[in-house]
Amino acid sequence: MNRNSAQRARSPKALRRVEHGFSLIELLVVVAIILIIAAIAVPNLMKSKMSANEAGAAESVRTIVTGETTYSSACPDIGYSATLQELNTGAICASGKNIIDDVLGASDPSFKSGYTFTYTFSTTGGPMNTGFTIVAAPSAQGYTGNRAFSSDQTGVIRYTLNGSAPTPTSSALQ
Repeated sequence: MNRNSAQRARSPKALRRVEHGFSLIELLVVVAIILIIAAIAVPNLMKSKMSANEAGAAESVRTIVTGETTYSSACPDIGYSATLQELNTGAICASGKNIIDDVLGASDPSFKSGYTFTYTFSTTGGPMNTGFTIVAAPSAQGYTGNRAFSSDQTGVIRYTLNGSAPTPTSSALQ
């Protein structure tokens, strides 16, 4: 009988049962390793996304400033545009059409890459718009970005680290 028991233990059917699948402990270890890697990677991913949003916002402010310079040169009787939409549609001055893209020029304020772009123009009492200010602030502070950006007709882009609207005395972007 001992001999029959030993032969049954060595049979291929018994060995196959032992080799099937992973144990519960092995699966839990793999899941734990994946969770640890995810816990390390997700904060870095969020920081990278915020950095990309901030860089995009600063570049969009630069694009708007360049667009305003182009608009005021093409439409000297008007000066700077009255809205961001005018830089896209050219409703008041035909030469001002398609200076900025449909995303920035869709509305005022406009929204792009987690930032809100607010545009205001200024006059000195005459019919021409003699100045403007563009402010790009994060839509969700600490999530879509930390820094806010601003510029005016001087072309200097300024920023704050806390997301509040920059002033003319705020640090200039290098």
